Amino acid sequence: MSLVTDSPVHSSSSDDFAAFLDTELDSKSSASSASDDEAPNERHSDSAASSSPDQDKEAEEDDDSDFQSKRVKRSKVETVEIVEDDGGTTSFASLKHNSEASISKEICTHPGSFGTMCIVCGQLLDGESGVTFGYIHKGLRLGNDEIVRLRNTDMKNLLRHKKLYLILDLDHTLLNSTQLMHMTLDEEYLNGQTDSLQDVSKGSLFMLSSMQMMTKLRPFVRTFLKEASQMFEMYIYTMGDRAYALEMAKLLDPGREYFNAKVISRDDGTQRHQKGLDVVLGQESAVLILDDTENAWMKHKDNLILMERYHFFASSCHQFGFNCKSLSEQKTDESESEGALASILKVLRKIHQIFFEELEENMDGRDVRQVLKTVRKDVLKGCKIVFSRVFPTQSQADNHHLWRMAEQLGATCSTELDPSVTHVVSKDSGTEKSHWALKHNKFLVQPGWIEAANYFWQRQPEENFAVNQIKN
Repeated sequence: MSLVTDSPVHSSSSDDFAAFLDTELDSKSSASSASDDEAPNERHSDSAASSSPDQDKEAEEDDDSDFQSKRVKRSKVETVEIVEDDGGTTSFASLKHNSEASISKEICTHPGSFGTMCIVCGQLLDGESGVTFGYIHKGLRLGNDEIVRLRNTDMKNLLRHKKLYLILDLDHTLLNSTQLMHMTLDEEYLNGQTDSLQDVSKGSLFMLSSMQMMTKLRPFVRTFLKEASQMFEMYIYTMGDRAYALEMAKLLDPGREYFNAKVISRDDGTQRHQKGLDVVLGQESAVLILDDTENAWMKHKDNLILMERYHFFASSCHQFGFNCKSLSEQKTDESESEGALASILKVLRKIHQIFFEELEENMDGRDVRQVLKTVRKDVLKGCKIVFSRVFPTQSQADNHHLWRMAEQLGATCSTELDPSVTHVVSKDSGTEKSHWALKHNKFLVQPGWIEAANYFWQRQPEENFAVNQIKN
């Protein structure tokens, strides 16, 4: 029986692995083992200090002998099975078995490894296969078959409790950070407005002196996480390094209620400069992604909800080429009730409701990507758009990102004017098509009208994106 066991619904497979491997791999077979709440390095030092002469001699042996010793100990490992209580929650129950008996009956398939050692039978393995899940436990690698098994099991548990998966980017999605050296003179006032790190749950602006950094949480983020956690099993996935990811997780989730071990950094990815769901223990058909960078998810665009970037600090504006005052320099911020996170939470609720309450397919056949596509197509449903001087005339119109974006939002796009056209999108009110729109009382809007609808998942007031008319 595999150590890689069925995961509880209220803590994902990654959480289970982290807790289980910490217990199994740090425990001792002797009665003088260190207590469970000691840190890994404390366990090591304590055991060295209290070891017997025989143990001291064993500790001096070479790495191969030590590894073989661990392998033998692992051959008498506890196997674990799932027990579900009357309340529907799932917990681990340990059943002690001598694995030598089970191994004699069937050959171990080596579902995963810790370092080069099989996590079931303890055999030393040659070569590497499967996927590394270092964010769950350092050195953990799972085989493809075991990953499929885990995903299937976790999926059943989550669906039973009406939950899906939600992958959350950090920078410009949930928060904004800046190096202290990059702060402008207009931002110096922030140094006197930072919140205490002693109780981060009540603050939103933090000075991280050890990292020479200041971080601002996006308005509404704490309510967003609390509400989203009722509908989703949530992961953090950032292109930042692991140290930064863990520090941000502490600010967002000080009580470790939402993410726990589910914090993925660029160090954990399998492809350079890309994010992928191969390191997530969740079925792709049940995963939604919130991120401000579409190109980071080239293989999973159908799962992606693109976020409007949060530019609180000046350095963030400069990074993306904006020559304007940042929110901090203007001494303002996004709206709590009408900002990006509040808007997206409404979308997530709608998707969740449709997935669990309105689809006719059996639960196993449902796909959140199809729901996402359906909800997106409602945004500009009924709109027919003609573009005027928005992209070069020699280019193929239907390949332009605004054309594709409008169609994804449910609009019909055309190159020809006719009475059914509802909107002309242009930057210039002096074009022939713009004149036609004004003459026939059609909406004449800037390209930002489509982009705003895409970010907020709602048709925006056309008057807020009106094209300035040239005065004669």
